[in-house]
Amino acid sequence: MFELNPLGLKKLVERCLDEDLGTGDLTTNSTIPPDAVSTGYIVARESGVVAGLQLAELVFKQLDPSTGFQPSTRDGDRVEKDGVLAVVTGSARVILTGERLALNFLQHLSGIASRTARLVELVAGEKAKIVDTRKTTPGLRMIDKYAVRMGGGQNHRYGLYDAVLIKDNHIKMAGGVAQAVEAARRNVPHTAKIEVEVENLAGVEEALRAGADIIMLDNMDPVEMRGAVALVAGRALIEASGGVNEENIKAIAAAGVDLISVGALTHSVKSLDISLDLEEIKPRS
Repeated sequence: MFELNPLGLKKLVERCLDEDLGTGDLTTNSTIPPDAVSTGYIVARESGVVAGLQLAELVFKQLDPSTGFQPSTRDGDRVEKDGVLAVVTGSARVILTGERLALNFLQHLSGIASRTARLVELVAGEKAKIVDTRKTTPGLRMIDKYAVRMGGGQNHRYGLYDAVLIKDNHIKMAGGVAQAVEAARRNVPHTAKIEVEVENLAGVEEALRAGADIIMLDNMDPVEMRGAVALVAGRALIEASGGVNEENIKAIAAAGVDLISVGALTHSVKSLDISLDLEEIKPRS
């Protein structure tokens, strides 16, 4: 199972709680007795793939470590409509205060995982892998990319530091594809992969001659992609990018590419509908 960095998660939840809670929950603290306890059921209102349970638990635990959180499913599992994801028990004030942030994490990440799972399903039988991009919510990249993995996708580079991706403006400023790749080879560690973005078959030939490890086909149609795959003939990995959607992803995968990157997995995903149902509050015994 792909794991998240616990320290990074803790800091993220602390930052988000500080943003939401400020000096205190005026509504809850003024309407709910401090000794009241309750049980909350986190429920999916539509089917999808779950992601973010660990974050939801952290929200409640950071508000009060004694809060009970019992998951009924795991990240990466598919859940049906009205399925219970987890049960939260403890202080009614804590549950109400943490409700929105916990649900925000779950809805957002489950939306990403569900969208990814759908695209992975559509290319089943082809060798192409579905990968994400750096088009993530600032500050949330670690968890956005985690959700992609929970949906069965794979991660592209995490940031500017772990791979070379030479795009059109780099090529223009460096003086050409060959010059850009040569400079990268000279200046980056031997362990770093070098990818070049191209727009046509002439660009594919340039990238091959320059020794690119990965060639990104930018907004090519499936017919051009087939030509690129034949031209490369296994000498580099081929990534398709740009304008990918449910209508064309099967044709793109059938063209024989190795990777299909989809920015929409994270930059414009629809949240999964998830809610928290509370039982009536009880006095603490």
